[in-house]
Amino acid sequence: MKDQKIIDQLLQAVGGKENVKNYEHCATRLRIILKNDALLDKKKAENISESKGYFFNTGQHQFIFGTGKVNEVYEAFAQTMGKDGEQQTAFKEDVYSNLTPVQKVVRTLSDVLVPLIPALVTTGLLMGIRGLLVELGVPFSADWYALFEMLTDTAFAFLPVLIAYSATKKFGGNPIIGIVVGLMMVAPQLPNAWAVASGDAQPFHLFGLSISGYQGSIFPAIIVGWLVSKLEKGFRKFVPQMMDLVVTPFLTIVVTLTLVLFALGPILQVAEKAVINGIVYLVQAPFGIGYILYAAVQQLIVITGLHHSLSIIELGLLNTSGENVLQVLGTASMAGQFGAAIAAAFLYRNKVKRSNAISAAVPTLFGITEPLLFGINLRSLRIFASGMVGGAIGGLMTYVFQLAATGMGITFIPGLLLYTGDFGAMLKYIAVILIAFSVGFACVQLQRRKISDELNEETTIEDDLQTLSATEN
Repeated sequence: MKDQKIIDQLLQAVGGKENVKNYEHCATRLRIILKNDALLDKKKAENISESKGYFFNTGQHQFIFGTGKVNEVYEAFAQTMGKDGEQQTAFKEDVYSNLTPVQKVVRTLSDVLVPLIPALVTTGLLMGIRGLLVELGVPFSADWYALFEMLTDTAFAFLPVLIAYSATKKFGGNPIIGIVVGLMMVAPQLPNAWAVASGDAQPFHLFGLSISGYQGSIFPAIIVGWLVSKLEKGFRKFVPQMMDLVVTPFLTIVVTLTLVLFALGPILQVAEKAVINGIVYLVQAPFGIGYILYAAVQQLIVITGLHHSLSIIELGLLNTSGENVLQVLGTASMAGQFGAAIAAAFLYRNKVKRSNAISAAVPTLFGITEPLLFGINLRSLRIFASGMVGGAIGGLMTYVFQLAATGMGITFIPGLLLYTGDFGAMLKYIAVILIAFSVGFACVQLQRRKISDELNEETTIEDDLQTLSATEN
């Protein structure tokens, strides 16, 4: 065998053929999961012939052979091990079993939300451009404005539908049922969540509970996907086969929607009120501590989908004092995450992934951060934490400058329009952005080696399986 020497060295390094639990390869690396990691000889692993390096990550011992060569080594390794078709399917499950609980959550979020990034990037850019044009006073007729709203608002208004579809697919359920339940979550018959939050609409009152739509919600839609997949599989165990086509989907949709509207919804409303009250107390903390903490965690609130309720606090601030400090702090939080994302984007070795990461970050300039968060920063807790540090320093500078906006609704670059009446305040606003960005960027650079290893590992097992399939065909 051409690569027999490499295979023999590999088996010696990993503790023998009998210690190999599973194996796979991506574009450049042979990835091996062992039954007992303690049997690995690290010195031998680092000195495999023709290997460009070895590292251990997420339960996988990864040997870098490079494009092309890794295919040869994998085939030789598979021949020695005895190729098992079922083994390749189980690799994904084995990888997940080796992840920590936090890593599993991050990987699951990534697998569900990353496929949505192209749609969010496109509509996010359009939404930012629309907001900027409106603030600049560009005239639109009612028809043209309605058309622009259709382009900009559709993906975000129906975000729970997209997420429910992706989550249901991820968890192994019927994606069409996921879509149906997702559509019911944002049905026009339900009071719009954003309208309820702003006071322009009243929720339904059923069984003593307040019910409204789920526009902009993220986690409820993920839970819907999980519920659909679990319930569908559960009902199928006892529903007669001849009735399965009708009864199983019916029960799955009814039970899922009932749980979402009458159990999950009220819980989220309680959580929402707790978040709002907590934010008020947080911002009022002395010595700028509230500013620092809020700017650090504001993007965490965006991840939960509860950020649309912050407009209530902003309206209250403007009504009582004529100033809105949350606009500056929110921008600082965005700038910190933006700096971390840009630094991380340039750590990708793959040019396509680097370009996609930059594209996902760009909408942040217009105040749209979902593509950045789910496309880049949440793939590594180190990146997200770096962005939080940048936001915190931006919050500190906001306190030092005693800076606050005179309006709401726009952030980042469009937010400059809120400071046109005070050139000094505008310079301070720009300084907050630049400082938060720089700190977030620098924090990633300080961890560049570890973050680079995380990012340049294949982000989803599905990508790896596609690579394997392409090389085998």
